[in-house]
Amino acid sequence: MDLSYFWYEAAHWMLTPARAAADATQLVFQNPVNPISYTPYGRTVSAACEMFERTTRRYGKPAFGLPTTEVEGLTVEVTERLVWEKPFCRLIAFDRALKRPTLRAQPKVLVVAPMSGHYATLLRGTVEALLPAHEVYITDWVDARMVPLDEGRFDLDTYIDYLIELFQHLGPDLHVMAVCQPAVPVFAAVARMEAEGLPGVPTSMTLMGGPIDTRRSPTAVNCLAAERGMSWFKRNCITVVPPGYPGSWREVYPGFFQLSGFMGMNLDRHLTAHWDMFKHLVRNDGDSAEKHREFYDEYLSVMDLTAEFYLQTVETVFVEHALPKGEMRHRGAIVDPAAIRHCAIMAVEGEKDDISGVGQTRAALELAVNLPEHRKLYHLQQGVGHYGVFNGSRFRTHILPRISAFMHEMQGTAVPVLLQAS
Repeated sequence: MDLSYFWYEAAHWMLTPARAAADATQLVFQNPVNPISYTPYGRTVSAACEMFERTTRRYGKPAFGLPTTEVEGLTVEVTERLVWEKPFCRLIAFDRALKRPTLRAQPKVLVVAPMSGHYATLLRGTVEALLPAHEVYITDWVDARMVPLDEGRFDLDTYIDYLIELFQHLGPDLHVMAVCQPAVPVFAAVARMEAEGLPGVPTSMTLMGGPIDTRRSPTAVNCLAAERGMSWFKRNCITVVPPGYPGSWREVYPGFFQLSGFMGMNLDRHLTAHWDMFKHLVRNDGDSAEKHREFYDEYLSVMDLTAEFYLQTVETVFVEHALPKGEMRHRGAIVDPAAIRHCAIMAVEGEKDDISGVGQTRAALELAVNLPEHRKLYHLQQGVGHYGVFNGSRFRTHILPRISAFMHEMQGTAVPVLLQAS
């Protein structure tokens, strides 16, 4: 049995006294009645203590924290509401307290968050940008270590089952936005629904930076999967949840493994960012330090994935390329892209995406051979990487207006695309 998780927990608890000492020292050197706190030495000690505490802390699940939005010029309150729940997923609705009927249609959008290590709150900016003109729901995937063993397994087939049930639960005129990893299961769920003639097929699906066909423009992530093979992933990436959690003894791909992989891809950038924050703290540049805190409080918050979901996804998507080859199965039935005849598809890619290379998401448009061309749309955003496909200024000013116009057009409530200067 792999004991990596046990050693990780032990290291975390052994550092607890040191973190407490760092907190106490920081309080002393930040205290305004302490004259040393105003000196470069005092700020240096305080900054060092904060950096130590932050780099050894376990980050909990963040909150969305979206109390208000602006709808057609009016500021309205936003509240979160749980509308559907299964052991491994919760569906959250962002209810807006609209004071009057809206002048334009507000498309119903289900944002399918990636289940790849981070919480759904990673898409806070995406949800925030959608709220002024859309009725928004999001999948809030549950940390596998918090799900008891008696709740059963969760694999890629179960994931697709959940999606089909969600599509049907949210009813007609639904638009689905899949960010990165969910592109494949969302595409598969729609294909299976259309093949079986099931009710509740979404009006459109927008696939953003997703690995539909990872043979195209392969990135370092894609090459790693192809080179290592499944036996390596089973041997090196799977461990069990230690006692003390509801999901004790469940086999998982731990979030801290995934995080180390994320950070290892751009280690120099993360080291530079932390060094810059240290200097900001010493210079008492509070605004710059706060921006660093906000980003890394989210980035360093990770969750565990069930071993069966992780391994099946790696094998199906990155090793076998089953979907583009026509070999992917769901509950034993072939996932046939040609079955998609009604659900419109928009593919969005970033020019500098180093996770899902250019062309990987666009492949969805080519696979859906029986979908009319007027129900397909492709957008390549210049100058953005993977994160910029679904967040940031170019997403808000260039990508989102096109997505929103596409949804309106497919729903029969077409509006012009208004692009702002970046």
